[in-house]
Amino acid sequence: MLRLLPILCLAYFMSYIDRTNIALAKTHLQADVGISVAAFGLGAGLFFVTYALLEVPSNLVMYRVGPRRWIARIALTWGAVTSLMMFIDNDVTFYIGRIALGAAEAGLYPAMMFMVTQWFAQKDRVTVTGFIYLAPSLGLLLGGPLGGALMELDDLYGFHGWQWMFLIEGLITMVIGLVVLAFLPERPSDAKWLTADEAAVLSEQAERGSETHGGLTLKNNMGKAFGRPFILLIGFIYFFNQITMNGVTFNVPSIIESLDVSGAFLIGLLSGVTGIGGTIGVLVIPAIFRRVPRESLTIGVLAVAPAVVAAVFLAVSSPVARIALIGFMSVLTLGTLPIFWSVAMARMSGIVAAAGLAFINTVGLTGGFVGPYLFGLAESDSGDPASGFYIVIVVALIGGGLAVALRRALRQEDRRTAAAATVTTTTTIKKDSEVLP
Repeated sequence: MLRLLPILCLAYFMSYIDRTNIALAKTHLQADVGISVAAFGLGAGLFFVTYALLEVPSNLVMYRVGPRRWIARIALTWGAVTSLMMFIDNDVTFYIGRIALGAAEAGLYPAMMFMVTQWFAQKDRVTVTGFIYLAPSLGLLLGGPLGGALMELDDLYGFHGWQWMFLIEGLITMVIGLVVLAFLPERPSDAKWLTADEAAVLSEQAERGSETHGGLTLKNNMGKAFGRPFILLIGFIYFFNQITMNGVTFNVPSIIESLDVSGAFLIGLLSGVTGIGGTIGVLVIPAIFRRVPRESLTIGVLAVAPAVVAAVFLAVSSPVARIALIGFMSVLTLGTLPIFWSVAMARMSGIVAAAGLAFINTVGLTGGFVGPYLFGLAESDSGDPASGFYIVIVVALIGGGLAVALRRALRQEDRRTAAAATVTTTTTIKKDSEVLP
């Protein structure tokens, strides 16, 4: 685990920084390029349109060429696009950059989740996924100060600070892509540090406890990948989670600035402080879940809780309290995600996992477009970047309602799987008895 996860986490860490660094550049893009609040919200969300649309195709290609080469390709292309965003000069080029970035990065997360199904037993996956989600929480924690420091390079060689930020962070990502290509093993049998017996044990443990599918093509398993109710419900709960998570994330710097905080580095530093909550969430919530494995109840509570936090946020005026509440919001929104993926990965494998996990990500990340866009509209109407928290209350309550339906869907799915296993066992015993003398 210590040889595999750091590489995956490093790639995911930079992906989160590169997709959200425009939040730090928001007011500077408005001043230097003339991008309006509404245009910024639309551009921030456009990333998730191509990201979501290309998730399933990207992961099907990954299944054929292997996760190592595909994740490396993703990192190299999105790093190049990030660096090229230094040349944004109007609304249209901003939109094009965000659309291209989403297309380049599509498939990264489900490819990593597919690797988890190849390497880790089901009982360990929620913990492993929690460690992977340390990457975006650390992206929140460290990305703000890093971006803020790079923004202080304003006027160096005639470039704005936000241009230096895009250039340097994109180049770092491209280096990480080369690291992935050189050092990431695709499956236990490819790991040079494992003996053949150790690799076989890891592979056998990873396969045990996951539902298996006889068909070798997606065509034979289309319904299993896309049509099962629990997959759709997890996807839509994830959708509402992402409205909250990305709506808040892309507006944290402007919310902090509205609290009479000035200076790019200080705003970036305080934005990073809110990421502490995400770090706590991805470590603590999966640990609790392992001890109290009530899947739908846990997801339901975590889905509704942001509504309470948003209501308290709107009721208080203290800058310290508001920043702390944003951090607590990160505990909930990020801490929920390992539970989603653990529930899904337990019920699919092989090509169905490659397509099904990407499909869940596609549905969910559509909320990544809706969230920033709705927050942008709310700010345009009210003039207050924090007005989007009213939206959080509504979508969190809807997500909690869907968790009730998820409980029934998971029970039906588990009964179906148990019945199928019984039929398979009976058929095997019958065949064995027929060949005995």
